[in-house]
Amino acid sequence: MSSSTQRVRVIDSHTEGEPTRVVVEGGPDLGGGSVAEQARVFRERFDAFRSAVVCEPRGHDALVGAWIVPPAKRTSACGVIFFNNVGLLNACGHGTIGLAATLAHLGRIGAGRHVVETPVGDVAIELGVDGSIAIENVASFRHAKGVTVDFELEGRTLRVHGDVAWGGNWFFLVDDHGEELTLANLERLTNVAWAIRAALERSGIAGARELGGGVIDHVELFGKPHRADCDSRNFVLCPGKAYDRSPCGTGTSAKVACLVADGKLAPGAEWRQESILGSRFVARARVEDGRVLPTISGSAFVTAESTLLFDARDPFRAGIRP
Repeated sequence: MSSSTQRVRVIDSHTEGEPTRVVVEGGPDLGGGSVAEQARVFRERFDAFRSAVVCEPRGHDALVGAWIVPPAKRTSACGVIFFNNVGLLNACGHGTIGLAATLAHLGRIGAGRHVVETPVGDVAIELGVDGSIAIENVASFRHAKGVTVDFELEGRTLRVHGDVAWGGNWFFLVDDHGEELTLANLERLTNVAWAIRAALERSGIAGARELGGGVIDHVELFGKPHRADCDSRNFVLCPGKAYDRSPCGTGTSAKVACLVADGKLAPGAEWRQESILGSRFVARARVEDGRVLPTISGSAFVTAESTLLFDARDPFRAGIRP
């Protein structure tokens, strides 16, 4: 092994089918401060580290990275910065559940409530003695209701209506898409969701700029569930054009916020969200001072412990970048 080889320790997991790679040791120094400040340094100075960890040849488009960083508060379990194949994520629900499973696997947390700091606020983890995991997400809300979007697909102009909502990331939530939400239809669903996202950007439709820049980088399509124990099925397209294998934690939070706003979900009542794979999150919300605080429950399993090797001689050391 070359003396110029950098070693990065990671632990892989999946949450209801969606993969997470947690960076445990070996990342560059981000200088401390708040997690938001550390995320800014990461974005501006160490993007090659992001792509090296999650992009090919070590990763793949669906892989989400979670880098454990020092928290600003001594009482927090850790700070975390999430990232994917094209950049940093504001937050990640499935990734936080995966992080909880990883911290438990490492013996860093036990049963009980633990706070994790993210760039957009604190998220609470509730780890059960049986290994069950629930997270209380950041306050979520609907920014705009019933927005009309015309988009181009296969030479035709199509129209949908949806809600712009925040659940830690910005989402456009669509019910009237008319598509079949099945794995056999993945290519069509990807094309539809990507075309909707492009139309949102062309039309200048965005979220509040003070939260994540306002760019709506997730599109979520809803349909009837296939499971008898679920209320809805979804297809979520993420910023790097990969679909979410899980029911999407931040997307489910955004959905719950809209349901509460419409009076369709009472505080404390369950919303059971099925993914395109058929996996499930169970969501609830509490309302505090007018804010909707969603709780998402799901299962995560550690799948690998490994050390990534970054050889300075490797022309793809920093990953195959889009």
